[in-house]
Amino acid sequence: MTSSPTPDALLGPADIRELAAALGVRPTKQRGQNFVIDANTVRRIVRTAQVRPDDVVVEVGPGLGSLTLALLEAADRVTAVEIDDVLAGALPATITARMPERADRFALVHSDAMHVTELPGPAPTALVANLPYNVAVPVLLHMLDTFPTIERTLVMVQAEVADRLAAPPGSKVYGVPSVKANWYAEVKRAGSIGRKVFWPAPNVDSGLVSLVRRSEPLKTTASKREVFAVVDAAFAQRRKTLRAALSGWAGSAAAAEEALVAAGISPQARGESLTVEEFARIAEHKANPHQEKETA
Repeated sequence: MTSSPTPDALLGPADIRELAAALGVRPTKQRGQNFVIDANTVRRIVRTAQVRPDDVVVEVGPGLGSLTLALLEAADRVTAVEIDDVLAGALPATITARMPERADRFALVHSDAMHVTELPGPAPTALVANLPYNVAVPVLLHMLDTFPTIERTLVMVQAEVADRLAAPPGSKVYGVPSVKANWYAEVKRAGSIGRKVFWPAPNVDSGLVSLVRRSEPLKTTASKREVFAVVDAAFAQRRKTLRAALSGWAGSAAAAEEALVAAGISPQARGESLTVEEFARIAEHKANPHQEKETA
């Protein structure tokens, strides 16, 4: 049995600045980098994520390793995906220096998360990450799509993005991210994070979002690509009725109306009022326009 990590294994503000100075690292806006400098915050994220001793966690954008170390305390193993050359080069040494008894439980993938299609070791069961603000939604959706074994996800994102991801139908901020995230998981807000725990302090607040993968995939004969095409079309012109917004997707306003009526949805409705299941019904009608006749 391995010994438990020492209490000071996690990185504090002075450790972060010292590491960054030694590496010549300045967090860049281009990559949306804001490093967490508070050990209590990373432990809170791990607790909120309900990381278990048998979990294989994937982390995107580990930076200098604040959250990585806290995840290693709690999980069976951690795989971190880092795009930055300097940060990726330094992280294994930080893990070995601060948590030597867990170093063999850590793996690094030096890559853009958007291009990652496989990970070393056992399949991941959880995704926990402080996602770079500028790519948070596409990275999240890519990881959920690429790694179906991820059952639980907890991401820290810009508060506004957190609100959008967790928004219910009918909400003003309900949109493409809300619907697409719902395709994969039950989504909810899981807390807020202040600005002072980051270096540099961002100009916006952050929020935690919990995603628990659906135990059964959405029941639909339409493919994910077909459903997402309807979602994208509906919100591209969100002020328009679905009859108008989906006219390009369907080929004409009349064809859009026909698909909507067949799916049991008012042509006068707007995209922000529909659930992911309703979008799937619309997609099914275009995918199988003669479905009613065949099943009647």
